[in-house]
Amino acid sequence: MSEITKTQEQFLADFNWDTFEQGIDAVDTAQLQQFEELVDKTFISTDNEEVVEGVVVRITDRDAIVDINAKSEGVISLNEFRYNPDLKVGDKVEVLIDVKEDKNGQLVLSHRKARTIKAWDRVIAAHDTGEIVNGFVKCRTKGGMIVDVFGIEAFLPGSQIDVKPIRDYDQYVNKTMEFKVVKINHEFKNVVVSHKALIEADIEIQKKEIIGQLEKGQVLEGVVKNITSYGVFIDLGGVDGLIHITDLSWSRINHPSEVLELDQKLNVVILDFDDEKTRIQLGLKQLNAHPWDALDANLQVGDKVKGKVVVLADYGAFIEVAEGVEGLIHVSEMSWSTHLRSAQDFVKVGDEVEAVILTLDREDRKMSLGIKQLTQDPWNNIAEKYPVGSKHTGTVRNFTNFGIFVELEEGIDGLVYISDLSWTKKIKHPSEFVSVGDKLDVVVLELDVEGRKLSLGHKQTTPNPWDKYEEAFAVGTIHNGAISEVVDKGATVEFGDDIVAFIPTRHLEKEDGKKLKKGDVADFKVIEFNKEFKRVVASHTAIFREEEEKNVKAQEEKSSNNNNTNAVEKTTLGDIDALAELKAKMEKDNN
Repeated sequence: MSEITKTQEQFLADFNWDTFEQGIDAVDTAQLQQFEELVDKTFISTDNEEVVEGVVVRITDRDAIVDINAKSEGVISLNEFRYNPDLKVGDKVEVLIDVKEDKNGQLVLSHRKARTIKAWDRVIAAHDTGEIVNGFVKCRTKGGMIVDVFGIEAFLPGSQIDVKPIRDYDQYVNKTMEFKVVKINHEFKNVVVSHKALIEADIEIQKKEIIGQLEKGQVLEGVVKNITSYGVFIDLGGVDGLIHITDLSWSRINHPSEVLELDQKLNVVILDFDDEKTRIQLGLKQLNAHPWDALDANLQVGDKVKGKVVVLADYGAFIEVAEGVEGLIHVSEMSWSTHLRSAQDFVKVGDEVEAVILTLDREDRKMSLGIKQLTQDPWNNIAEKYPVGSKHTGTVRNFTNFGIFVELEEGIDGLVYISDLSWTKKIKHPSEFVSVGDKLDVVVLELDVEGRKLSLGHKQTTPNPWDKYEEAFAVGTIHNGAISEVVDKGATVEFGDDIVAFIPTRHLEKEDGKKLKKGDVADFKVIEFNKEFKRVVASHTAIFREEEEKNVKAQEEKSSNNNNTNAVEKTTLGDIDALAELKAKMEKDNN
């Protein structure tokens, strides 16, 4: 073989066809197998759906780059680490391969799915062991918060957030906190966590220490925990005490919020507690001296004081003349009037008033005041201003069943009896005649200065109409009227505005035998008139009965006259002869 041919064959034999075709050198089969075995041992398979542990090698604005010892690094969105805002390079995290290769050829991992797979095991273990777990508060919900614990959404009740009532739930959103798993519902996959349970454990230790040291009269620092209408609950560092509203201030208050506010720090004094020291009664006002002890020593009966109306009742008003010092103005001391009214007629809560001290008892801490004493007693010269018989105009203040009270001026009230309202009308109740607030003319009938009583009359302001009615409605007079009302024993007829006559039932009979009824108009004859008792009795029946009686009497008289005439005539004619004989005899004797 020629040397040239040998060189060609040698060239073809030595030529690296793999490099020519693939661009790389050929790999020895044994070496390739060894390399693949080494890769299998070194790198994890991306076909598995197992949870693996990776290391954060880089953090970008949006993603965390995690090395899971695979052929390439994986990417996890930072949104999956919201519960762990302190994530940093080098942290180990559990991941699950979500996408082997995205459109960019990138391995996509999921931390959230990995946490979910392992979460239940961890939650159950934390519940069984009492382990404290970290959770991320995601959002508010009805009655509490939603917390991410190991990737599971757990419920945090509002009552389990803190030992004190929570007023602003939003302050906890997007925060990482420690919790204890307190309840698991395996059927519905529900988890309940508590932050309060962690606090209570520490508080319980403090509580035992505090309770063991409690003594009456001890002053402690506390924080306002809750405010109610009846008092304020104070947190003494794990132990709650109550300040009743009456122990908040020496002054009267309507609601504790006028004195204290939530979360306010203050000193309180222990007033009392039960045997177990679970109910602790606290005081705030007791830290200051009683206002009565600081009251001006020169203040005495007869002095004038100013104050504010703090309490109002029907019987009087309480006036605060100094902080924590009150005096009572009884309603009887508000006006000189003997006719008592309600205190609300004179003052209202919040009014600033001036009063005179009537009594002062520093030991019992009582004071009575008066307003009317600031003005002159109107009864001092009552006889000069309102002599008996004088006429005045007053205001109707109120009614009683027997009359009305008329105010002539402030402090001067007089009584008008119901019988002194009208000369003619029969009034059953004063409201039929006047209304409260009306002006009424009156005459002073009686005056009792010592008894402070004034008797008034209204009807006396006009002449007694019965004086003129005595002649107009005399017995036998006839008047026309209509039946206004029918009662059991008869009926009534109104003759004008003043005279109401009574018609007995038997006097209602008409000439045809029927009886008059309501609304019928007829003539009536007065058969009785009594000025003293203002009584008029009339009859319709008497009118036609009298005519009948007159006719009967006329007939009787006519018949009687006829009989007398006949008798006279008979006697005269019968006695003519006798008279003649008598006359002759008398003449004979004379001769």
